[in-house]
Amino acid sequence: MTSLRTRFIGMAAGTAAVAFAGQAFALDEVSFGTNWLAQAEHGGFYQAVADGTYEKHGLKVTIVQGGPQAANRQLMLAGKTQFNMAGNMIETFSAAAEEIPLVEVAAIFQKEPQVIIAHPDVEKFEDLAKLDTLLLSKDGYASYFQWMKSAFPGFRDEQFKPYTFNPAPFLADPKSAQQGYITSEPFEIAKQADFKPKLFLLADEGFSTYATLIEGTQEYVAANPDITQRFVDASIEGWYNYLYGDNKAANDLIKKDNPEITDEQIAYSIQTMKDYGLVDSGDTLEKGIGCMTDARVKDFYDKMVKAGVVKADLDYSKYYTTQFVCKKVGLDLKK
Repeated sequence: MTSLRTRFIGMAAGTAAVAFAGQAFALDEVSFGTNWLAQAEHGGFYQAVADGTYEKHGLKVTIVQGGPQAANRQLMLAGKTQFNMAGNMIETFSAAAEEIPLVEVAAIFQKEPQVIIAHPDVEKFEDLAKLDTLLLSKDGYASYFQWMKSAFPGFRDEQFKPYTFNPAPFLADPKSAQQGYITSEPFEIAKQADFKPKLFLLADEGFSTYATLIEGTQEYVAANPDITQRFVDASIEGWYNYLYGDNKAANDLIKKDNPEITDEQIAYSIQTMKDYGLVDSGDTLEKGIGCMTDARVKDFYDKMVKAGVVKADLDYSKYYTTQFVCKKVGLDLKK
């Protein structure tokens, strides 16, 4: 009897231990929507999936790829995903103006990659105002071009012509310049042009928005601060490992989601992100990737008000938070 009882107690204890272990290692499931097709500019998130960083933080993360027909912010607002990637702070201010209940919780890019690409004889940014043509998207005209007009004399509406995402008009006209992402369009132009174009990163000229932000709904973030913190921390670590470590597995996942992207394009984008400090510069050098500050947000808001892009009385304070960032997470991973 004693032996049977002891065996039964031991079996029960073992079963309980297995059950407890199962609970202890259960992962919180999180979906994260990106704002475009998979690319190196999303690399840190793919890295955290590929190398197990999300799992280390108790998360099972599914990346929902964006693209031309995607509506990932709407999916988040509908509760289908937990987090989403915002392009820049203008989107945040627009959400505040329309009372869309979201909140930015981290800024992965300290500098927006938006660039103006010019011919070699353009020596400085102000010289762009002397050109006949600036090829810009409608969104670009409504946002950063309004800032350019307010911050630098000489820019005028007559310069604007629609950018069709084809570099041929720019290449054919030496008195023109075009928009682009510094991690993308210059790479393609270099293949076609017989000259080295001049690149003017708007962030380095004072266009101080954060970019590639992580956002959630205000309700979800308030109800799940622990999951939010773990997702932010793991994403930050993923970005350090992607930029400074072995990123092959992440790049393989990127190419699986987006088979049209090439190793050459990925390598160019990674090097450009490093060279221009898109992810790791300014406050991140001491406080870690993802850092946001109230002063920086206000600086950009004031510029957008001056440019007439946003209203002067906008209460944007509920639409971003510094609660989850600037904690030096991942600094030890930088190599």
